[in-house]
Amino acid sequence: MSIHDCACIVGAYEHPLRRAPHHSVAQLHGEVAKGVLADAGLNKDDIDGYFCSGDAPGMGPTSMVEYLNLRPRHVDSTDLGGASYLSLVSHAAQAIAAGKCNVALITLAGRPYSEGVATGTTPRVRDPSQPDFQWEYPYGIANANGYAMCAQRHMHQYGTTSAQLAWIKVAASHHAQHNPHALLRQVLTVEDVLASPMVADPLHRLDCCVVTDGGGALIVARPEIARSLRRPVVRIRGAGETVKHQSGGTFDLTHSGARLSGAQAFAQAKLTPADIQYASIYDSFTITVLIQLEDLGFCAPGQGGAFVADGNLISGVGKLPFNTDGGGLCNNHPANRGGMTKVIEAVRQLRGEAHPAVQVPNCSLALAQGTGGMLATRHGSATLILERE
Repeated sequence: MSIHDCACIVGAYEHPLRRAPHHSVAQLHGEVAKGVLADAGLNKDDIDGYFCSGDAPGMGPTSMVEYLNLRPRHVDSTDLGGASYLSLVSHAAQAIAAGKCNVALITLAGRPYSEGVATGTTPRVRDPSQPDFQWEYPYGIANANGYAMCAQRHMHQYGTTSAQLAWIKVAASHHAQHNPHALLRQVLTVEDVLASPMVADPLHRLDCCVVTDGGGALIVARPEIARSLRRPVVRIRGAGETVKHQSGGTFDLTHSGARLSGAQAFAQAKLTPADIQYASIYDSFTITVLIQLEDLGFCAPGQGGAFVADGNLISGVGKLPFNTDGGGLCNNHPANRGGMTKVIEAVRQLRGEAHPAVQVPNCSLALAQGTGGMLATRHGSATLILERE
């Protein structure tokens, strides 16, 4: 039996705020922790494992365990950027299988909007001791122009068009209109996306994710505990993670680490992409989604443009409903580790708790994919395959 058969997701909660100027990051962590405990029907004293990532203030688990007044037997603070929280779900399952804990709390929170963080257009300040810092920072690489390089290369190599990329934003907007908490709820057209200002050629403003405050939380527990809570049981069927980097200069901008992490997850789950009914795909930019869809095997390399066109990602219309909460492109992106919300919406779909307008009928298998870092340089990738029991 796979170790991931030893744990289930029993709680999922997303903070309703998109603007939180009067909250601290720690307070947001506390509020999502309270929300997910209520969702699962558990109390604070049931938690014996705590997991967070680099968004947590202070010394990560050391600070947050005291702030939340927990008494864990096991903690983890893996940081893979936007892949972190998918990786932490897998790590929680592994810890439970190893007997390190029984009920694991995982929290994310951030205030990039209130803190004035320009996550896409400003070069990130990094530790000068990082081995990559001295070579890249002088050239002003930022998220937007780094991802734009990937888009340009994909267009050159495969003939992908800006209009095809725009369909990804259009699909997200069709879903976000039904989410009362989404930052952008206006239904968009391909023409709207193409008419928005150019940020980094070929990416327009509407090819980019939103910047918000907020957070989310999950609880992972032993199956026997999950079945005692009278909530739909969501099994962790498969998981994979990796880091893709420049390999000493041998680097292909047209694919991501999802090629490896996805293959690991599908092999562990003994499933194929054709089995997946719903997909949550990390969507920092439209090109991020397209490349990951190819790498996960939903379409062949170079065919992502055709695959996403004409509403193929819209629930009730296309073959692969994606990001039915509106995703990072329209709903929220509360930290540079926004993969948390990808797992939350996948859980909603499997529980049958998504908005009725976007709920996938009889959804029993879902995939969540996270990418953290930059496709153009180095990034973490984590994939989860979840199943309603």
